[in-house]
This record gives sequence, C-alpha cells and structure tokens, in this order.
Amino acid sequence: MNKEMGTSKFDIADYLDSEAMIAEYLNAALEEGDDRAIVIAIGHVAKAIGMTKIAEETGLSRPSLYKALSEGAKPQFSTILKVLRAIGGEIRITPVSAS
Repeated sequence: MNKEMGTSKFDIADYLDSEAMIAEYLNAALEEGDDRAIVIAIGHVAKAIGMTKIAEETGLSRPSLYKALSEGAKPQFSTILKVLRAIGGEIRITPVSAS
C-alpha cells in the first residue's frame, strides 16, 4: 500500500477470479493482436491462478515462468501453449472473411 496516498497499486490479476473473466480478458488481448500484450495478459492470468500451480502443471520453474511472461519477454510458442493448457485455455482458429 502506498502510505503517502493511501492507495494500493492496481493489479489486474486481482480481478481475474472466474473462468469467464479470464476468457474475456485473454480474448480481448488476442483481438488487439499485439504479441507483447498477449504474453503479458497470459502472465496476469497465470499470476491470478497461482504461479506455483502453473509451474507444477507445465513442468517449468516459477522463475522461468515469471521471466517468460514478463513485459518484453519473447517466450517460445511451446511455453505459451503449456501455460494456456495449464490455465484451462486453448487457441482456436476461425475463418476470417476477406474484406
């Protein structure tokens, strides 16, 4: 908590408390199409669920997860897939009609 202002820092992970909210948040990040934002969003979800749990389910260490899902990181696609599976998500492709 910031003693000077009496407020705490906003953390989106505090609000990702249901499967529906998590799905909506990740889909919004995917719609934006910014790969950096997608990685950060996946990191927020992993944090909300619990990095220890995600580490156990993916076989990756907690420090590796924090590093792979931090701002500016460029994780391997296999890492993203492992984390998505661990958080209960998946990637699906739908046809986009030509404009």
